[in-house]
Amino acid sequence: MQGRPDSSVSSLAARPAPVPPLRRLRAAWRLARTVLHGLRGLATVLLLFPRMNPAQRQARIGAWSRRLLQVLGLELRTHGSFRPGAKLIVANHVSWLDIAAIHALCPQARFVSKAEVRQWPLVGRLVDGADTLYLQRERARDAMRVLHAITQALQQGDTVAVFPEGTTGEGHEPLPFHANLLQAVIVSGAPVQPVALRYSDPGHAVSPAARFVGDTTLAQSLWALACAQGLTVELRVLPPQAVAHADRRALAAQLRETIAQALQPSERR
Repeated sequence: MQGRPDSSVSSLAARPAPVPPLRRLRAAWRLARTVLHGLRGLATVLLLFPRMNPAQRQARIGAWSRRLLQVLGLELRTHGSFRPGAKLIVANHVSWLDIAAIHALCPQARFVSKAEVRQWPLVGRLVDGADTLYLQRERARDAMRVLHAITQALQQGDTVAVFPEGTTGEGHEPLPFHANLLQAVIVSGAPVQPVALRYSDPGHAVSPAARFVGDTTLAQSLWALACAQGLTVELRVLPPQAVAHADRRALAAQLRETIAQALQPSERR
């Protein structure tokens, strides 16, 4: 699920260094192009999606997501591939941009997101267009509704993607995984496919530019991303796993460890 940790985490983040004038100018240009790209996406969702079949919509989602990364100056590096058919994608969560990174390679994925995202300017309508499943976290019983929806989607052959941390982390290693929504893959019989997401730049194995923690706003995150130099998002798609009859808590711990290992620099794996 998309989200952010408590505001106390933000106090741990270092104050960003001043941005040189030329980089500020480039960042402003990137942001202008990003807004324009978002408006084009909104027009596509509102005007074209109603007349498109699922395959056509997915092709547009994939192309739009890849272009978003390019406009913001990110390079996408991928390892591995997604299996065809029904699956539950389980990934670590660093940024709101994680969704675009996964959609760039797997545009058919239906994400589970916190309901507040629907209220974000522009972004909310775009997320709606990707057939997102929303969870109202303040309502305890809503998890059961979403669990049923995920199970049904998997049984119908859909791909669903979840962030079991329930919030965004710093990117060095995953936070503890919540097990509740993993019950859907156990019940449905669909496989689970782990994904490790890592943002890096020439000076950092884990780039601070991608962090979306604490009180960071979407606007602040966009500015940090636009100001970054040589930012790369690495999408490591790990082999799918059959999880029939698994214990959900044990599965959550095992998936977290698998993703944590994949996040380590190659020389340490």
